[in-house]
Amino acid sequence: MSFLYRSSLGAIALAMTASLTTPSIAHAAPTTAAADRVLRVYNNNIENLVRNNADGSCTRISGPDHLTSMLVDDSGKTGTSGVQAPDLLIVQQVRGTGQATAYADQLSAKFGYPAGTYKVLVAWDDPEVWGSTHKCSQQELGDLKKKQTNGIVYNTRTLSLAAGDVSKYWSAGWLKPGTSYGGGAGCTLYKPPNSDDGTTNQYKWKRTSAIAAKFTIKETGTTVFAATMHLPEQNGANACAGDDYTGIANSGIHVGTDATSLMNASTIRVIGIDANRTNIACTTLSGFGMTGYGAKATSGSRKIDYLFVKGAVQPSSIDHTVSGTKSNHLALYGFIEF
Repeated sequence: MSFLYRSSLGAIALAMTASLTTPSIAHAAPTTAAADRVLRVYNNNIENLVRNNADGSCTRISGPDHLTSMLVDDSGKTGTSGVQAPDLLIVQQVRGTGQATAYADQLSAKFGYPAGTYKVLVAWDDPEVWGSTHKCSQQELGDLKKKQTNGIVYNTRTLSLAAGDVSKYWSAGWLKPGTSYGGGAGCTLYKPPNSDDGTTNQYKWKRTSAIAAKFTIKETGTTVFAATMHLPEQNGANACAGDDYTGIANSGIHVGTDATSLMNASTIRVIGIDANRTNIACTTLSGFGMTGYGAKATSGSRKIDYLFVKGAVQPSSIDHTVSGTKSNHLALYGFIEF
């Protein structure tokens, strides 16, 4: 495992970047006017850029198409000239450093920046494969979802990152099938030796490893905490966040020790989560000074994705939820004034 924030992944990422079909958009350097000080943050489970269809087939989505479908202007509209370069993309379900870096370079190209302007952090550099078809009738597309980890993409034009300001990964919790549950009883951390049995799914736990970092806004020195989480499917029925623990406010959410230290040292705080659980209240992380944004369903008829923020979030005409996101999950966003 490695925690990476590098400017390039070499030929593979460059080749993928070169194949872009979306025109680049030139943008001026960030303004220094206090009224324009906005941190643009998004959260999305990008599902390895493979989208499941109702008929059992799947569709592969390019990075540029996904970004165009997710990034919004100040009025919540996609695809307009008012869409500005984001500062943080909190993502779940990427294949590892290779895909994450290529995606980051595609984001750089979209705004006319050099490759490497956006850098990445991932919980696992190259996670082992798990699973079978991933509900895709085309095996080759299902195979693209066999490697899964979580990451953070950040804009080096606006944010800096010190070497010691990346947390160790921490494990989600779960109730192992066949285990009785009662107020957290039976819950355990979802990692070996308590993860899935057998060889088919033995590395599935890696897709739920969380990671966090503390950034500094270059312009003002303001500190920003960001974390990405993906909880197991079992969290939907039984909230588990560790041994005999249901998580914060019985949500299945917990924050690792290293990450908590970084969070406590940060002024702005952002956590993006695919919780695989409905009805998590916007006040769940109020103990961290954070509020949840967006109330609409994010996965079919269910709301299972969440964006929690400590900071002055601008109002949204679309409930901070981007309905046209080209993923199985709708993106959430928050534009934070600082």
